[in-house]
Amino acid sequence: MADESKPVDPFKEREAAEALTAISSGKQPAVESDDESGSEAEAATAGNPAHADDSGAAKKKKKKKKSKKNKLKQALTGALGGKSGDSQNQAIATSSQSDQKKAIEGLTPEQIQEFISLNPALANELLSESGGISNTSSAIEAFKKLKIQDIVTGLASSGKNRKDMASYKFWATQPVPQFGEEEKPTLIEEGPLRVQDVKDIPTEPIPLALDQFRWVTMDLTNESEMQEVEKLLCGHYVEDDEAMFRFKYSQSFLRWSLMTPGWRKEWHVGIRVGETLCAFISAIPVEIRVRGNTLHGSEVNFLCVHKKLRGKRLAPVLIKEITRRINLEGIWQAIYTGGIVLPKPLSTCRYFHRALNWQKLYEVGFSPCPPNSKPSFQVRKYSVPTETSTRGLRELEAKDLDAVHALLVRYLKRFDLAPVFSREETEHYLLYKKGTEEQVIWTYVVEDNSGKITDFFSFSLLESSIIRSTKHKSIRAAYLFYYATETGLVTPLDRPALKTRLNALMADALILAKRYDFDVFNALSLMDNSLFLEQQKFGPGDGQLHYYLFNYKANPVHGGVDKKNRLDEDNSSGVGFVQL
Repeated sequence: MADESKPVDPFKEREAAEALTAISSGKQPAVESDDESGSEAEAATAGNPAHADDSGAAKKKKKKKKSKKNKLKQALTGALGGKSGDSQNQAIATSSQSDQKKAIEGLTPEQIQEFISLNPALANELLSESGGISNTSSAIEAFKKLKIQDIVTGLASSGKNRKDMASYKFWATQPVPQFGEEEKPTLIEEGPLRVQDVKDIPTEPIPLALDQFRWVTMDLTNESEMQEVEKLLCGHYVEDDEAMFRFKYSQSFLRWSLMTPGWRKEWHVGIRVGETLCAFISAIPVEIRVRGNTLHGSEVNFLCVHKKLRGKRLAPVLIKEITRRINLEGIWQAIYTGGIVLPKPLSTCRYFHRALNWQKLYEVGFSPCPPNSKPSFQVRKYSVPTETSTRGLRELEAKDLDAVHALLVRYLKRFDLAPVFSREETEHYLLYKKGTEEQVIWTYVVEDNSGKITDFFSFSLLESSIIRSTKHKSIRAAYLFYYATETGLVTPLDRPALKTRLNALMADALILAKRYDFDVFNALSLMDNSLFLEQQKFGPGDGQLHYYLFNYKANPVHGGVDKKNRLDEDNSSGVGFVQL
């Protein structure tokens, strides 16, 4: 599952980094209070971080107080990932305060610390709300409270509304690594968490709680059913934090991403109320390499529940049902991604954005104008040349597929987490067959004087609907897909040469995207992207993408950013898996 993201204000980003440093080190600024000190001040759960006396504007502001004064050991006892009791313990936590309190009581200080370290981008929002760096103490207290509540009730970071999917009571019953598990100083042994047999898997669908709900298998070769899936995703799928933009998946994109080689109709699962499709989840078969082990697995994506039915426990049921159907094929592992923190990310990458039509992005609220700057300067800053500069650069043709596939396979071996593509999959994902349908993938190769393919890069099209603008209807976004270059395959690796080559290739990718009327070019901090993102004027976004493995325990994979969520140019990411 991808995540909506947009550029962040650089000044606020620095403030967020300072707040994160304070939290991570345990050195919190003193909280203004008449009667709080020591551990009680640290343990208190703030209801409103900027709460003030409401007796009148003319009165002086009183010192801030916490609404509750529970000691740390009382407020944060137990283990969230512990054993589950009856079926009610698997129910999804609601957004009521009483349920949130119960969930908070199950967290340890170590778990809170781990959650915070995974979500530094949220500090940016809280600092903005609490008045900036001068009010860091309030932001930190609000940060702690918000992240605890977000995690245990399933709210996505920065307010994304996926409450039922992220229930930790649900995930505690699943074969996934849990927060709070004892961390060993040495590397863990990687492998499955649960060994099963197909004969033990139920052959009947997971029961639905309400009579009006019924399971359906969506036939995406049927035009009307494809339209139903498209309509559900366009209206109820991923939005940004402020509900300004929403992914707008076209039917061509859905066919490209859901009808891959070996796809199974039974893995396109929906729930209907009457004749209305109100929920959907999908999976495709994929070979997943985790360091030295290759898993015959699946890629789960497009989990979507109608907004009016959120909180009806549909998401956990969808997950269980798609798991059951996948298990019936003798497949026990899966990879999935999301913008929210679940137990437990294998890796976390950050979104970066490069404006191509800055004026439009500014007008719709996607790109901010930095302080002490002017729109005209930003337009000039993000302009690109009209012509590419790499000799031998041209569009991918069918005759190039063998060479491109071989190059891609070799290049992906450099990363700890990557797909193992067949030639058929390489053709499906990278080659646009002109005249068939709307183009969603652009792939370019570099051919040297001897006719050898030495490099290639690709980017896909995914539009976002603009929810609140009357001037523009959508943002045409390019997403960097797979690339490879012989420069990165020499032994020993010449990192400066790789940086130079990738910058040349990506500069041309920006030119080509602009030529095809893209408004913005997006990329994650995966693969070797840290070598060119800043140089090509990509700015950090407010979104992250967490990578997860189902029923497989593995050591963490570097996501291309450091502990302060800043791009790590000295160390490339270990993630080579670009999920749609």
